[in-house]
Amino acid sequence: MQTTTKPRKRAAKPTADAQKVKKAFVLDTSVILYDHSAIEHFGEHDVAIPITVLEELDNFKKGNDIKNFEAREFIRYIDNLSAEHMLQTWIPLEGSNKGRFKVLMGNGSPIDAEKIFNEDKADHKILNATLSLQHEMPDHRVTLVTKDINLRLKARALNLSAEDYETGKIQNVTNLYRGNDVVEDIPQSVIAKLYEQGECPVEEALPNPPSDNHYFILKSTKSSALAYYNPQERILERVDKPHAVGVKPRNAEQTFALHAILHPDIKLVSIQGVAGTGKTLLALAGALEQRETYRQIYLARPIIPLSNRDLGFLPGDVNSKIGPYMEPLWDNLKFIQNQFPEHSRESNRIKEMVDDDRLVITPLAYIRGRSLSNIIFIVDEAQNLTPHEIKTIISRAGENTKIIFTGDIYQIDTPYLDTQSNGLSYLIDKVKNHPLYAHVTLQRGERSELANLANELL
Repeated sequence: MQTTTKPRKRAAKPTADAQKVKKAFVLDTSVILYDHSAIEHFGEHDVAIPITVLEELDNFKKGNDIKNFEAREFIRYIDNLSAEHMLQTWIPLEGSNKGRFKVLMGNGSPIDAEKIFNEDKADHKILNATLSLQHEMPDHRVTLVTKDINLRLKARALNLSAEDYETGKIQNVTNLYRGNDVVEDIPQSVIAKLYEQGECPVEEALPNPPSDNHYFILKSTKSSALAYYNPQERILERVDKPHAVGVKPRNAEQTFALHAILHPDIKLVSIQGVAGTGKTLLALAGALEQRETYRQIYLARPIIPLSNRDLGFLPGDVNSKIGPYMEPLWDNLKFIQNQFPEHSRESNRIKEMVDDDRLVITPLAYIRGRSLSNIIFIVDEAQNLTPHEIKTIISRAGENTKIIFTGDIYQIDTPYLDTQSNGLSYLIDKVKNHPLYAHVTLQRGERSELANLANELL
């Protein structure tokens, strides 16, 4: 008797949906204050916030700072989202391939973070809410998203997945656009043409077209020249050492920075460098040199309040409140004045600009809603701003306005920002190669030998 063996059926391959891990993200307060639209950036995955976050946002909703704006915008967003739903149930987010949203209540997990860490505080309530969601949704990978490093560590100690908020974060700061390069082995004919004619076709010096408004130190075997790529004419132009109100650049990078500040076609400038490289001084000197071109000069820097106290809670008027924070700007202004005799015309002109409010030091908190026309606006310590704050400042620019951002992306004083997520890094990465924008990285300290010692050895 002949028997036949039926072929074995192959196991069905799991579908793409089955292979895809279901995810749910829990956002803490720091993420919302960084980006009020954060819940829109998690694709098809579910997003939740603990009720504690809503309570904390209520404490931030009053004020003129960007974080107050972010809190108010998020509260309005959630109010619109929940118009026909209860927040304790999953609400579908609008748009294609979007997940759901809800507010987490209570703690249904057998693990209690408040007991483990022996403290009743908002962070531990947020941890408990995340643990509860993990217990409620065992088929999902639940992740706490926070810009608070310590909270991420606590979450991982409780066997919770935790990560930073990545939207707007620069992936590789090491390769961040520098704005200026040294190019060796340039033909001597190119150097000669730059000195004789002041310009040179870019293809004679470089194999590929550079980024708009990029700066170069071009070196041949015999000589060198400083050059700038003009995006309108698409040529290399020689850069001479300019000077502004008695301030002269001390190195090639400072020359490039001052050239960008004084160039009429460049409306947005960023200068990055460690302490003592001359960022603020060059920006202020360049602005004063153009006092006839612009109606006013605005100087501002982010105020990092002690113990997160808003300016409104501090005694005195606005000037007395911001005065201590603005001393570095006044120091640079005094240095420029000291380039001239005490009662000289140049020194008196600078003093008159301050007295007549043509040179104004202002807190950034009062910029929102304004339109700034015929103004040159210097923002110092821009690494302490978020990407949204940078965008807000630039969006205030009216006709004939120039904005200069200076800062050191490695010296950040604001909680929840780092070298990858701060506004200055974001600006440099996103706006490079635009004809209205120039960036220069300063590396050589010029403040003093003692300051250089600190930067290099300590």
